[in-house]
Amino acid sequence: MATIFTKIAKGEIPSFKCAESEDFYAFLDISPLAEGHTLVIPKNVEDDYIFHLDAATYEGLWAFARKVATAMKNAIPCKRIGVAVLGMEVPHTHIHLVPLQSEGDMDFRKPKLQLEPAVMQAIADAILEEYEKL
Repeated sequence: MATIFTKIAKGEIPSFKCAESEDFYAFLDISPLAEGHTLVIPKNVEDDYIFHLDAATYEGLWAFARKVATAMKNAIPCKRIGVAVLGMEVPHTHIHLVPLQSEGDMDFRKPKLQLEPAVMQAIADAILEEYEKL
């Protein structure tokens, strides 16, 4: 049975797409820590543990995440893009990319933002525009 992230990557469930390649997909987290909090996933591998990925998928995922992070940094005013791999909520490997002003912005225990769909779409569009320039 396909994970929710696989369904998102296939377009079966709507998402705020930030970037896409043949093998990877990036979209906004619907409960973000910060504006622009993005999830990066492999499209064709549903393993829930990043270190189970074959070498090509693992390396490709990180290269894609790096490009997405560069686009995010260009689109969103922030000091850094933080990276986390937790994988506890959804059984599908995913990388969190979070725009940071301080280290405290990366605290997954803090209350999540609730952003209007129009705001989410504008953020996703800005990241996608920057991604396409790279």
